[in-house]
Amino acid sequence: MSASTATKKKQQRGPVLDWAAGHGPVTGALSATTGAFAAATVGAATHMPPGWALAVGAAGALGHTAAGLRMRNAGRTLATRAASWLVGAGWTTWATVHGPLTWAALGSLATIGVGIATATRSTNLYEEAREEEALHAAERQVAAELSAERRKIATEWVERIQRICGVTLKVLAVEKWQAGTGFTIDAELSGGITWDRIAKEAPRLSADARLPHGCTATAQPGIDQGRVLIDVGTVNVLAGEVPYPNDYGPLSLHTGIPWGVRSNADEVKAYLREQCALLVGPTGSGKTNLIHTVLAGFARAEDVLTWVIDLNAGSAGLPWLRPAIDAKGAVGDKVRPGIDWLAATPAEALVMLDAMVRIAKQRKTAYQDLMAKNNTDLLPISRKIPQIMLVVDEGAEILASNDKQMRELAKRILEVIRIMRAMGGRTVLTALGATGAVLGNLMIRREAKVRVALTGGETEGMDLSKMFPGRRGLRVEQAPYKGSGFMSTPESPAGLFKNWRILPNQIRDIVHATSDRHPTLDTLSARAAGPAYTTRWDADRLTWMNDTSTNTAAQGADDMTSSGPTGQVPGLNLSAFRNEPPAAGKEDADDLARKFMQQIDERFGTAKDPTETTVPAGEQPAPEPKAEGLNLSALRGQEDSGPAWLTEAIDAIESAGAMGMKPGAVADLVGRSRQAVRAALKSAAERGDLVYRDNGPHSVYIHPDHA
Repeated sequence: MSASTATKKKQQRGPVLDWAAGHGPVTGALSATTGAFAAATVGAATHMPPGWALAVGAAGALGHTAAGLRMRNAGRTLATRAASWLVGAGWTTWATVHGPLTWAALGSLATIGVGIATATRSTNLYEEAREEEALHAAERQVAAELSAERRKIATEWVERIQRICGVTLKVLAVEKWQAGTGFTIDAELSGGITWDRIAKEAPRLSADARLPHGCTATAQPGIDQGRVLIDVGTVNVLAGEVPYPNDYGPLSLHTGIPWGVRSNADEVKAYLREQCALLVGPTGSGKTNLIHTVLAGFARAEDVLTWVIDLNAGSAGLPWLRPAIDAKGAVGDKVRPGIDWLAATPAEALVMLDAMVRIAKQRKTAYQDLMAKNNTDLLPISRKIPQIMLVVDEGAEILASNDKQMRELAKRILEVIRIMRAMGGRTVLTALGATGAVLGNLMIRREAKVRVALTGGETEGMDLSKMFPGRRGLRVEQAPYKGSGFMSTPESPAGLFKNWRILPNQIRDIVHATSDRHPTLDTLSARAAGPAYTTRWDADRLTWMNDTSTNTAAQGADDMTSSGPTGQVPGLNLSAFRNEPPAAGKEDADDLARKFMQQIDERFGTAKDPTETTVPAGEQPAPEPKAEGLNLSALRGQEDSGPAWLTEAIDAIESAGAMGMKPGAVADLVGRSRQAVRAALKSAAERGDLVYRDNGPHSVYIHPDHA
């Protein structure tokens, strides 16, 4: 027989008694009657004076009465307990004199016991009812006070909306946020008014309510078209840092990846199974921190593999890769990186994107039976077949670039977006601003339904109406703090948003905590990706990251040559890098610098152009003569894409709308000579990037969208 069976049999022998429990009505009556019987028997046998029993009963009655008063018991409870003591003492006194072993004594004692039990049970029920009534009364008082506060809020906002928006509301409910940072008004609209009538007056409503900075009164659709929900924040949760949660538990793509909190302190999640994401933030707004928050969520997910493209030396992905690098400079077996692939050069990025395209095409044919079995046209994403999330830092700028190499990258990125939605591949692109150049691509606007705009108080290049079309009342001034801005998803409209602050030590902890959680690429996809994927973490492909002697991220992959001595930084073989005296007969450094600056001024127009002439009305400007000078790689291919400042000029012309801009105004904007500007604008018009409207002295260039 096992020990557990013997223990169970021992536990089943007889009832289990709790000797620490208090007396109930039955046990209390038994205790009182047996005690009185024992005292009377002993007293009769020893000829005890009967007055002692009466004195003890009176003392007990007084003590219980005092204790009951302190506990605020009801009067009937005090009387019942005092009477029980006095009746028991009286019977003991009588039985001591006449003997307790008579039928009269025993019968009267039994009657007294039944009476005490009944009275005790009645008083206990009465006390419980009194306690419940007291609790209900307190709850009713709190509810009445809360109801009065809600009625006050409803009355105040009905009057305010009527006065500012000219809309009459019927408030159905006022719900306070759990975090205590504001409330939501659920109201019914009247007269066929729609919710956006209130939404466009959000700034005026916020100012009239004297809300703190960072708090707004925003309207959104209610449960039907005749209802509106008005969120009113009363505590600014955007000002301070909100640390990334210490819970690194598992996540799933299907249940959403949290990126931060709303102004009501609720988590806001991104659902990226079918949606791409666009993250916008100028320098200093916290965009890099947001990228790390996104990568943290993907690292915690059990059905996501993250591929990162960052042409800025791979800085976005390095913190997620470094904890897994062993002493040999390769990814070890003990810790897996927080990301699955990192491309820091255009060449590596092209290899990655080509592999992703091959995976998409392979999955389209290889998993037809699986999709038919699950009766779906979307590839079932799971740990066995993970989704590939492509994160491209400043990817929107790549799509808008005129550089030939960037155009190839842009073509691959757009192809991934176009063909890989159903096959488990989505993108997260970042940008420095919400401008027409960034949002000009139709595919980006159509596919990137998850959008984040970190403003940091920056107004230049932050056109929220383009970032969140159809959402009124959003202003950059509402989120002037680092890491704050606006976020919209198909599930929740654009609203204030605060990104979590994630620290480097948390990144390291997440990499270690999620090392065993990352899925592996399914066999069919890995076969389609080929050796480029399987050897991605080899030491020879990570030399650019482990070599700290030079700035190697771009140099290691772009085949830059050096004519200098061994160990010297690759690049131009300038005498300034060599510790040797100038040769005899050669020009000194000042002469070289002066000629070098002269060539730059002549080529880029940074110096005043003495040959600048006024072009007669109606005539096209003469083409700018091709300057001779240094054969720099930065100048090659410029005939196709134009100078670097042309993108800024095109953005300004687009912002000007149908009015367009004169070449002189563009020259003042970009700080270049009018001749150089006219030539560049003419070339852009010939490529179709701009349209020239000939109107004599009022001739302008306009954007094709406004032509």
